[in-house]
Amino acid sequence: MAQLFFRYGAMNSGKTIDILKVAHNYEEENKSVILMTSGVDSRDGVGYVSSRMGLRRKAEPIFAETNIFDRVQELNPDAACVLIDEAQFLQKHHVLEAAQIVDALNIPVMTFGLKNDFRNELFEGSHYLLLYADKFEEIKTICWFCHRKATMNLRIHDGKPVYEGAQVQIGGNESYYPVCRQHYNHPILKDIQNTEKEGQ
Repeated sequence: MAQLFFRYGAMNSGKTIDILKVAHNYEEENKSVILMTSGVDSRDGVGYVSSRMGLRRKAEPIFAETNIFDRVQELNPDAACVLIDEAQFLQKHHVLEAAQIVDALNIPVMTFGLKNDFRNELFEGSHYLLLYADKFEEIKTICWFCHRKATMNLRIHDGKPVYEGAQVQIGGNESYYPVCRQHYNHPILKDIQNTEKEGQ
């Protein structure tokens, strides 16, 4: 029986590697997948799933006006699985459409994304996935500053932590650090400044 999955983790937890691995595993068995990603994330071009390790694959972009259910029916209503990267950027209607794919088409939908933003508040997509998904899985990584599990995302600007501002600011290691609760509230600034100097 098909289900809606939400796999979430902090920055640098390997979410994109995981989604590409799942797609590969399905295709190794000659099962078709529909790979989708948010049109908001344009770091490596709109409509691409890209990992920090250099893996890159074309995907169907999801925009605010996209109806995921309709798009899946257009692309392949017999797909073995629908995979969605950057799921935190989904809107409520997208999540409901993903649930409709599961319930009406009996196609499993696996979503991958962040749970909370740099202010430690839920993204819209994550909020509704936590409400509507059948299964959840945390993809773990460690804090940038210690060996504890990272559960939060620290935004950095000019070597200093940022706790207020617009929710969406696309960026990678130059802007965000995966951190534990302690270091979210008390980051080790000298480590951040040293990392920034090394990158220059």
